[in-house]
Amino acid sequence: MPTDCISYQTSGYFSKLIQDYLDQKPELKPLYNHFPTSENFEKQITEKQANFDNANRIPLVETLKKQYQNIEISDSTKQNIELLALPNTFTITTGHQLNLFSGPLYFLYKIISTINLTKELKLKYPTNNFVPIYWMATEDHDFEEINYFNFKGKKFRWNKESSGPVGRLSTEGLEEFFEIYSKDLGSSTNANALKKMFEEAYLKYENLADATRFLANNLFANYGLVILDADDANLKRAFIPYIKEELEEQTSFKAVQETIANFKDYTVQVNPREINLFYIEDYLRERIIFEKDKYFVNNTKISFSKEEILKLSGTNPEKFSPNVIMRPLYQEIILPNLCYIGGGGEIAYWLELKSFFDAVKITFPILLVRNSVLLNTEKQAQKADKLGLSWADLFTKPADLINAITHKLSAFPINLTPQKETLEKQFEYLYELAQQTDKSFTGAVKAQEVKQKKGLENLEKRLLKAQKRKLDNELQRVVDLQCELFPNQSLQERQANFSEFYLEKGEQLIPLLIQKLKPLENNFNIITI
Repeated sequence: MPTDCISYQTSGYFSKLIQDYLDQKPELKPLYNHFPTSENFEKQITEKQANFDNANRIPLVETLKKQYQNIEISDSTKQNIELLALPNTFTITTGHQLNLFSGPLYFLYKIISTINLTKELKLKYPTNNFVPIYWMATEDHDFEEINYFNFKGKKFRWNKESSGPVGRLSTEGLEEFFEIYSKDLGSSTNANALKKMFEEAYLKYENLADATRFLANNLFANYGLVILDADDANLKRAFIPYIKEELEEQTSFKAVQETIANFKDYTVQVNPREINLFYIEDYLRERIIFEKDKYFVNNTKISFSKEEILKLSGTNPEKFSPNVIMRPLYQEIILPNLCYIGGGGEIAYWLELKSFFDAVKITFPILLVRNSVLLNTEKQAQKADKLGLSWADLFTKPADLINAITHKLSAFPINLTPQKETLEKQFEYLYELAQQTDKSFTGAVKAQEVKQKKGLENLEKRLLKAQKRKLDNELQRVVDLQCELFPNQSLQERQANFSEFYLEKGEQLIPLLIQKLKPLENNFNIITI
């Protein structure tokens, strides 16, 4: 295979907005602060130092120490937590839902992008410290999005009733799930390591937040990853002024609406609510709605006067949960953060928020599209070579790929362009002839031209179909290979779980990815394992 990466822009899997962002189109400049280059981090550091309240470091370190007290951590993670107390320490952050057993593969790629960027920045700016943060989306309440994962084309789903924030959800009932899943893993050394990992995370810890923290720490602690659960009263105290402003002024709604009104050709990723906060309890997370001078909690009988809700936000900020519009602001207030790393969809909604950050005078972070990876085996790479396929070919839509390969393998040209050109010359003569006689003859010539051109086009289509039938065996091998690499005609990283590849590589998998991924290069990596 000639290359081991292709650009995001040519992969066919990124929206026009993200492609234009990566191309640094001038019209998008108002939507972000600094583009992610190594040099631009110097400006970001200066701005964050001037704007960040260092007093917020104290509750951050206290909360992290408390959250890690029942888990064994590496010296590098312990040191990174301590470093967060220092004014010359900054974070690089990624966020992810609490998907069961990490969910799709890109969970790994997000975190590895974050870890590797902190390494690059330490080399570039040695007088500062850089800590990789995994922000667990513990306050999300859409259980249906996270209660399953795919393993070797099979969906394993955790059937359980859920309400309220998923981080507080009990892991009770996962014993039966584990029994079924473990049978599919087999009994190899790597399979047994996966079983132990699942058991220690989900059968030992009582809620999904603690289980996910254990799993992520188990996979990445040696790289100094710090895992944060921001569903915490101590952390939310710093957020109180912004909760109150949101309740009284609806600043986020006004600012984001103004931004997306100018999106023109771009798809809007998220639309703001009038109030972008939820009311949260152990089994409840519902929108706060303002109507007729009162604040109501959607789908409940709970309501507050203005005075009551403002008082509650001051005494119990943990009762307020930011939605997708407000969460980024909460993150940037409590963390000395320089950069957020996310997938294309995440970066798209962050690009809606710059004017909101400006309105509340908080530094907007650098936005970096996470690394994307296509993992393949040596056998698959050899198959592609034998079929004469490039990686760019395999990223093509299936129908287009089959047409292209049919043309490529055909012993003769399938298109009838020479015949069409000959036909056009013949009709040029007939049109000249028509001008010398009755006008009705011109109409007859035109009708005959349309008919014959259409006939040639139909013959061309039938010729292509005939060649597909003749080349069926070769084309089927192309289809089979593409289906292996792009399950359900989707990106592998969005379908498969890491355990599928851990079975093959074991403890070598993450070090291999750490070695290969370069977060600032903006390439879709193809890695042979």
